[in-house]
Amino acid sequence: MSAMSQADFSEQRNREADFTSMTGDVAGGSSAALCSVCKGSRLLCGKDRCPVVTRYHAHLKASVRFSENMAGSSPPSVFVGRAGYPKVYVGPMVPPVMGDTEIMDMPEMWVGKSIDDILGYRMNLVRGMHAVDVHAVENSGRIVDETRELAMGHGTADLEAVFHRRPWGKLTFDDNTQPFGPSAPLKSFDINSIKIDQRIDRAYSDTDLKASEAVIGLYGNGIMLSRLQRAFSVGAFGIGRNRKFVPTRWSITAIDDTLGKNLLLKTRDAPLITDFEVYETESLDNRWAVLMMPCTWRYELIEAWYPRSVWNPYGQGIEIISDWEFYKPRKTYAKIGGCYYSARLAVNENLTARNRQAGVVIFREAHAGYIMPVGVWNVRENVRDAVRKAPRKFPALGDALAYIQTKMDIPLDRWIRTSGILKDMLHQRRIEDYLEGRAEPDTEARDEGHGVEGQHSTEPV
Repeated sequence: MSAMSQADFSEQRNREADFTSMTGDVAGGSSAALCSVCKGSRLLCGKDRCPVVTRYHAHLKASVRFSENMAGSSPPSVFVGRAGYPKVYVGPMVPPVMGDTEIMDMPEMWVGKSIDDILGYRMNLVRGMHAVDVHAVENSGRIVDETRELAMGHGTADLEAVFHRRPWGKLTFDDNTQPFGPSAPLKSFDINSIKIDQRIDRAYSDTDLKASEAVIGLYGNGIMLSRLQRAFSVGAFGIGRNRKFVPTRWSITAIDDTLGKNLLLKTRDAPLITDFEVYETESLDNRWAVLMMPCTWRYELIEAWYPRSVWNPYGQGIEIISDWEFYKPRKTYAKIGGCYYSARLAVNENLTARNRQAGVVIFREAHAGYIMPVGVWNVRENVRDAVRKAPRKFPALGDALAYIQTKMDIPLDRWIRTSGILKDMLHQRRIEDYLEGRAEPDTEARDEGHGVEGQHSTEPV
C-alpha cells in the first residue's frame, strides 16, 4: 500500500471510529443524530462531501456573472481555508460592487435579518485563492502582504482583483463560518484605498506580544469580534517567529474560546445573582431561552434539532445534543462544536458587565424553518441579543423551568433527561452558600473527576 493510500486508509479508519463512538451515544444507536454532531464539518458519515450542504450548493447560484478582472469594495473581508493544511488558500473576498459594503461581513449587525437578507449579503462575495504555507506569514509576496493589510482594515476597501480564470461555483456553506459565493485562483490584487485600524496595527507591529494578550487587549479596547477573527486568521498577532495563518473557521472558535475563558476569570470571583433569571429571543425559526441560576459557575448548551431543519434533514424525530462544564472550563473540544464557545462568551459578557456569577443553561430549539447553515455567529449574536433584554425573574428553579416550558415545544422532562447541569441542580445535594459564592466542595470534586469536561448526550425525542 502506497504512502498516500495508507494515509487515506488511516483517515477513513479514524472517521469510522468516530462514527461508531458517537453512534453509541445515540439512544437506540440511531445514526441520524450524527448530523447534529457533525454539522457538515467532520464528515462522520464517511462520505467525501456533506450531502446536506451539497444540496444547497446545487441550488443556489450567484446572481451575476463574473469575469477574470473585477473591481469592488471589500467589507473588508478575507478568508483562509483549511483544505490541504498546512498548505492552504488565503485571499480577499470582494463583491463586484462599489460603495458601503461593510454589513456583508459584519454578523454583529445581522440579528433580526432573514435568511434571504444574509444570503443577499454573501452570495456575490467572491473569494480569491492564493496557495501558501501557513508558516509563511512574512516575506511571501505581495498577495499575502495585501491580504494581511486588508484584514487589518476597517470600513470598506476599494480594490481590483485579477483571477486566473472566471470565478465559478455556488454559495459555500459551513456551520462555523458565514456563507460566501464563487471562488477562483488569484493572480494579483491591488488595494486602491483602505483605512487601517491603528490599534490592530500596533499589535501587529509588536512581535513580542503574545497572540492571546493582543486579542484580549484589543477586545477590551472595543474592537469587534469579526475584526479580531480576521486579523487573527492572517497571522497578525503573536510572537514574531510563531506567527502563522489560521483557517477562518478555527480562528472564530479560537477567539471565542480565548475571550470566554478570560472573562470567566472575573465571573467566577463575582457575587452570585439573587434570583433565577430567564432571557429569551427568536430568530431564523430558532427559539432561545437562557436560564441563569444563583449558584457558582457551571454552563451547558442544549440544542434540539427538529426534522427537516438543517442538521436533522432526514430524521423522523427531534434530536437533542448537549455539552457542559462545571466550575472549571472544559479541557477537551466540545462535540457540539464552535457554537458552545460562542454562547459561553456571550453569557460571560453579560455576567462580567454586571459583576455577577451564575450557573447557565441555554436551550435552543431549531425548527424546520432553519433550512441552511449560516455560521456560528448565529448562536453568539442571538444569545447576546437575548441577554441584552430584561429577564423574567423567579424565586425557584421549578418556577423558571415552568416558564421556559411555555416558550418551548419540547416537554420539560426531555430537556432535563438530556441535561447534565439541570439533573445536578435538581438532584445533587450540596453545601449552600459555601464561602460566599466561591467554588462548592462537591463541585471542585466533580471538576477533578469524570464529567469535568462535560459529557455528550444525543437522544431523540
